[in-house]
Amino acid sequence: MSSATATLKKGLFLGLNLRQKTILIISLTSILLFGILISSLILGGEALPTNFGSKNLAPSLAHPFGTDWMGRDMFIRTVEGLGLSLIVGFVASSLSTILAIVLGIFSSLSKKTDAFVSWLVDLFLSIPHLLFIILISIGLGGGVVGVIAGVALTHWTSLTRVVRAEIKQLKTQEYIHISSKMGKSKLWIAIKHMMPHLIPQILVGVILMFPHAILHEASVTFLGFGLSPHEPAIGIILSESMKYLAAGYWWLAFFPGLSLLIVVLAFDMIGDNIGLLMDPKSAHD
Repeated sequence: MSSATATLKKGLFLGLNLRQKTILIISLTSILLFGILISSLILGGEALPTNFGSKNLAPSLAHPFGTDWMGRDMFIRTVEGLGLSLIVGFVASSLSTILAIVLGIFSSLSKKTDAFVSWLVDLFLSIPHLLFIILISIGLGGGVVGVIAGVALTHWTSLTRVVRAEIKQLKTQEYIHISSKMGKSKLWIAIKHMMPHLIPQILVGVILMFPHAILHEASVTFLGFGLSPHEPAIGIILSESMKYLAAGYWWLAFFPGLSLLIVVLAFDMIGDNIGLLMDPKSAHD
């Protein structure tokens, strides 16, 4: 758990036991993320109007996040950008999780398949994530498809290691040996006996994968290799704001960057607390 998340949890929800605090934190952060996603979908239905008579206005009641060089409301742009990041993160994380599960189960079939999966994980880990995402995104022509493919194909390694290690531990259990002696196939054993035990690790893993996917999407887009400049992405907003920071328009980067950080911390809190709920040692505290 990050120090920022731990500090936030210490100051909140005094008087509640661990289970109550955990459920409350998961509920509040989930409502926040769901509200951002729904708001972005509603706001994204129409093009954001420009008003050059109101350009580069500082934060105010009318414009909480200020306006940009085209007079567009930065609050609306930020919400739309966060919603787009959540969608990209969800699709990429889902695809990456499916790949991790398939490779984890595949590794349990034999020693050769286990060695192959181990080699494949080491190979992908040897290449820097950001560089690999950029190469894949460029190879697929950039845009949403390129970014999703790049993130999905680079974030499965850690979860695959977790699934593979759990499967190795499960293969030592007596009921696995009994099923094998009764003539059940390795694939049947993997799906029927192993998958139920893997669900908690997979659930926590995919949630914790979200912030990494979102940050990498924003990073690649910020560098100009990700989403189209016409998309309301946080990376694009931050990239464009760099031209105006020297002129004192600090809010163009501060609020979108802070909002992205809050979303990342929200996913971090959800993942950590779901892990606590699923841990038998802390679930009933």
